[in-house]
Amino acid sequence: MKTARVIYEDGKHKWIALVRDPNRPDYLIDSNEYLVIDDDDSLLLDPGGNEVFPAVFSALSTEFDPRKITKLFASHQDPDIISSLALWLEFNPQVKCYISWLWASFVPHFGGNKETFISIPDGGMDIMIGSQRLQAIPAHYLHSSGNFHLYDPKAKILFSGDVGAALLPPGEDDLFFEDFDRHIRHAEGFHRRWMGSDKAKRDWCQRVSQLDIEMMCPQHGAIYRGDQVRRFIDWFSHLEVGIVKG
Repeated sequence: MKTARVIYEDGKHKWIALVRDPNRPDYLIDSNEYLVIDDDDSLLLDPGGNEVFPAVFSALSTEFDPRKITKLFASHQDPDIISSLALWLEFNPQVKCYISWLWASFVPHFGGNKETFISIPDGGMDIMIGSQRLQAIPAHYLHSSGNFHLYDPKAKILFSGDVGAALLPPGEDDLFFEDFDRHIRHAEGFHRRWMGSDKAKRDWCQRVSQLDIEMMCPQHGAIYRGDQVRRFIDWFSHLEVGIVKG
């Protein structure tokens, strides 16, 4: 089962990570979910698919009442990102989902209506959670054509969606890692195939290199901390992407 871990806390401002599930079926890609709380407001990032909903709900319940979640953030349209939408709406029909304008007429196939969705323009936008202003950062074509990451300037955390994702082998289920060179081997193939634009990659690297980031939290794999963040940006900037080999 998934477990909830507090990865940042300062007064009423908190980040909770839902750790990967080592007991999931082997045909199902693993995923990370994150909850941002400030005062009595909350935002669940990439809440996941139908298959993981019970595990996500159960893990969240150890740290926060999931029925109080009023906002969702979907980095893009994939089923492992947001296909659980209808289940969250069963608990709170007033839930709002922030997503690229490009997918605001596609994702309703998972549930919701016109009032459910708040469209993010291509250039990004600010999202208020309690008293904190978070920033939706453009990450188009990495890998989705309408794609956003989320930056929290107070916590200095970047939620990076599929960028930074690593497909870890069985037994490597820690939330953080220590050996960058070992870890990045599990990320290389994924990034070469799933990141479709070299120009978009360079634009993203330039954009996020100007942010003060202490943790980079991807949707798959372990969290990058401290100098690992800068090492990843440098590694990614030099990686050949969007090429099918073999």
